[in-house]
Amino acid sequence: MSKQPRKQRKALFNESLHNRKRRISVNLSKDLQDDYSRRSLPVKSGDTVEVVRGDYKGDKGKVQKVNYNNYSVIIEGVTKAKTDGTDTFFPVHPSNLVIVSVDMKDDFRIKIIDRKS
Repeated sequence: MSKQPRKQRKALFNESLHNRKRRISVNLSKDLQDDYSRRSLPVKSGDTVEVVRGDYKGDKGKVQKVNYNNYSVIIEGVTKAKTDGTDTFFPVHPSNLVIVSVDMKDDFRIKIIDRKS
């Protein structure tokens, strides 16, 4: 793989959706890292996350949607007021998040965790 920033950006934008899922991995909180013997997991809707960087630092909420097209996560409590007074969800990059509680309803996610430990 090339080190050139130009080629890195091109690879990022041309990546297929099933490969983008790996890039949308979010760090686990310290106690979850000890429980699951992993440092990060791909974020899914239903997880509870905390924003650790940016204007919404400290806000917690449930993940409503994960957008693989533009590498963003929509969180329940993170909204921005528009000029007409309505609130819209503010997309947050996954590198600015920490998973506080994991939604373990998915069998595939359980297999991911069992594989590592």
